Amino acid sequence: MAAPLALAYAALVLYASLYPFTDWRWPPGQGIGALLVLAWSPYTDDFDLAANLLGYVPLGALVLIAARRSGIGLWPALAMAVFAPAALSYTAEVLQQFLPRRVPSLKDFAANTAGAAAGALLAAAAHALGLVDRWHQWRERWFVSDSAGALALMALWPIGLLFPTPVPLGLGQIGPILRAGLEAALADVPWAEPARALFAAAPAGTPALSALSEVAITAAGLIGPTLLAYTVVPSVWRRFAVALGAAALAVAGMTISTWLNFGPPHALAWAGTTTLSALVIGLGVAGLLAPLRSRLLAGVGLMVLTGLVAGVANAPADPYFAQSLQAWEQGRFVRFHGIAQWVGWGWPYAAAVWLLTRWSARTDRLSAGD
Repeated sequence: MAAPLALAYAALVLYASLYPFTDWRWPPGQGIGALLVLAWSPYTDDFDLAANLLGYVPLGALVLIAARRSGIGLWPALAMAVFAPAALSYTAEVLQQFLPRRVPSLKDFAANTAGAAAGALLAAAAHALGLVDRWHQWRERWFVSDSAGALALMALWPIGLLFPTPVPLGLGQIGPILRAGLEAALADVPWAEPARALFAAAPAGTPALSALSEVAITAAGLIGPTLLAYTVVPSVWRRFAVALGAAALAVAGMTISTWLNFGPPHALAWAGTTTLSALVIGLGVAGLLAPLRSRLLAGVGLMVLTGLVAGVANAPADPYFAQSLQAWEQGRFVRFHGIAQWVGWGWPYAAAVWLLTRWSARTDRLSAGD
């Protein structure tokens, strides 16, 4: 599990480092040699420093664990866990010189490298204390052997919940970006004029979702990830524990997202009657589905995720949603905006691909006990 998570986390870090990927140009008056030399920024921003330091801690830890699990010795694994993230950071800082909206800095590179080193040392300590082996023993008891993909998706799910959504737990709203891309691509194509109505944005004044629709979408947003986890948990009673854990992750994700968007006093603003009812319904449905075989659960999960994506695509944006987007795109969370956004957009589709492979597999696990 550590290797795919490390690769996914490295991709997300690179995306955050180069966001928003616009207005690329060669720095005026700079040669190749000058671009490879990073300058120490005279500016001090405690938030940026902490973000650059802490953002690389998980990457260093994941690389160390993945290397050790592959049979690599401690010192080579430590070197890999420090130098690989450092190389990624240096590459990102050099590439930032081609982006007018980003400011490359040797200070950021140093903070990234220090964070990776701290993560590597923490992981090495955990490995020496046997904590990593205990985690793998626990994983072997709770999950099937080929569960790495599902566990990686479950680890990414809360990240996707951080990005503002039009409906609680309503991930997968990629329709607007696809619509905007199609409109831009076909803007000057005469023969495409009749087809533009097919992907035109909803007109202003589109009525809001009914309470029943919002409950259904939010419940599906909890049921889908829970069924994904069920497919790699053979024990029925442990599936009940997994369902409670998924609900806890959902509550934590929505609370943190609301806190980031509107401030600590409004962290629980999401907890209205409709959303809480949807969570209870989703948890109840997940409990009823727990005794099913994993192959059948994969099929049901595919249907639930399809309904989730379809429901989110038809959800109109309200003023609070627009305000949340503006706060992310223009505030200090801009570096994390792209990460959470892309995870939130792509998570249901990645989960559907995983469930499709599970559904097409011949194995069909279910265990009533340990």
